[in-house]
Amino acid sequence: MKLERILPFAKNLLEKAVQPGDVVVDATVGNGHDTVFLAGLVGDNGKVYGFDVQKEAIVATKERLAAHGLSERVTIFHEGHEQLSAKIPTSDQRKITGAIFNLGYLPGSDKSIVTQPDTTIAAIEQLLELMAPEGIIVLVIYHGHEQGTVERDILLQFCQQLDQKKAHVLQYQFINQQNNPPFIVALEKR
Repeated sequence: MKLERILPFAKNLLEKAVQPGDVVVDATVGNGHDTVFLAGLVGDNGKVYGFDVQKEAIVATKERLAAHGLSERVTIFHEGHEQLSAKIPTSDQRKITGAIFNLGYLPGSDKSIVTQPDTTIAAIEQLLELMAPEGIIVLVIYHGHEQGTVERDILLQFCQQLDQKKAHVLQYQFINQQNNPPFIVALEKR
């Protein structure tokens, strides 16, 4: 048996939860890699809603989607993920089966612009209300910087206190690696 690395494990979780025709959320589009992956999972009849606060992330993601011919499946908002219940049409909200957050900062950009625990928690709470039962939320937590450590601690406390009747919560991480490698917290809606 081979242990899956962090990002392949995140994708594996989403592949199990998302079917063609579903609605999914990329809560932090970044450079668009996850957005393209999700657009492939939902197929021609599904929909991806993406969010990011940085214009350069929006531009990079739109370019990546266009290069893969997937732009029609995706709606991107230049907004924080805490706006998702206001931005995703009501008709699509109950069809959400998967969501991913890559927390920290946009690789190759201004490292002072980072995700914030309060907006991330607000988005998680909204998703847990909106999404279909057995929907999966994947948090990829990058905590190798000062704000990442703060966000990690607040999010872990929040997730540990979630009622198990509302969500199952899994933490997946390698505990013997140096330099604070990212890890995953996955929430499955009950």
